[in-house]
Amino acid sequence: MTHELKFGAVKRNTVKLGAAALALGLLTQAAAAESTVTLMAYSGLFQERYTKAVVEPFMKAHPDIKVTYFPVNSSAAMLGNLRAQKAAPQADVVIMDVSVSKAGTDESLFTKIDEANAPNVKDLYPTARIPDVAGVAVTFDNLVMLYNSDAVKEAPKSWMAMADKTYQGKVVIPGMPDIQGLSLVIILNKANGGTDYLKDVSKGIAAMVEIAPNIQTWEPKPEVYAPIVTGQASVGAGWNARAQVNNQTSGGKLKATIPQEGTVFQINTINLIANGPGGDAAKTFVNYALGPEAQKAFTESMFYAPTNAKAPISQDALDRTAVKFMDKVIPVDWIALAKVRDAIGEQWRRRVVPASR
Repeated sequence: MTHELKFGAVKRNTVKLGAAALALGLLTQAAAAESTVTLMAYSGLFQERYTKAVVEPFMKAHPDIKVTYFPVNSSAAMLGNLRAQKAAPQADVVIMDVSVSKAGTDESLFTKIDEANAPNVKDLYPTARIPDVAGVAVTFDNLVMLYNSDAVKEAPKSWMAMADKTYQGKVVIPGMPDIQGLSLVIILNKANGGTDYLKDVSKGIAAMVEIAPNIQTWEPKPEVYAPIVTGQASVGAGWNARAQVNNQTSGGKLKATIPQEGTVFQINTINLIANGPGGDAAKTFVNYALGPEAQKAFTESMFYAPTNAKAPISQDALDRTAVKFMDKVIPVDWIALAKVRDAIGEQWRRRVVPASR
């Protein structure tokens, strides 16, 4: 090989190496530019619908941010995870029940969300901002009575229908410490003449003792909706949003109603985890989740009532949410209730659970 040929070969190899190094550099820069946000939120149906309605559209709009969904079964379990990670957080954003969010706020697990780090907060309903809670409401929901339309031909008019002997062994209720059981105690306490659930829920507990002998399980798995759909159970209590989805997917096998005694709101908050690794990208995601586009998409996908007043929700979707039944909603101060929740739980364990055996 001549000197010129050798030189040419070296030159070509140098060019190739330079191009490879440039490509590697560009890939490294791209990787460095991409941020990751870890979202901790409910598993199951919520994860499936929230991913499609909010997470995926967000990543399409923000290709430089990747959102990893970390599913957890309950708000209490989420709080346990956050406590364990406090010194070195692994998640950035968490969606959880408001009362548990208050506990996390008290333990300095969260950074306050406001217009400064999430401009869409300005368009939220006033009730979406909860005093002494660092997060803000991202969804509203309400308790409903569930029933299997094959077994129950007419919508029950009272929650106490669950005490009817017709439904012996056919009632499923997520019992305390789940707030569905707690919500039912509050509703029945008021219905039976109770005046202040923060001081005395004995009348609600007594009503639950009447229902307890008909209970099939206090821990329906994976959720309360499945046994109603299959006919394994006939009636029960659950959240409206999931009930509406299950009504659709079951071809109407599961139906939901709000009995004459009324219902209560449940609030899910979105929270920024203090010192989370996602940094500003996490704030960008929170702001998007509170915006009208995301709120519209999730309400129309899963029928949670929106918290953004400017979300253009279709009338059909709104009719399936709690918005239509505001006159039946019993006001509950979930933050104040959190202080007496353990005491109510103790009454539940002593009186309600034994009555179901």
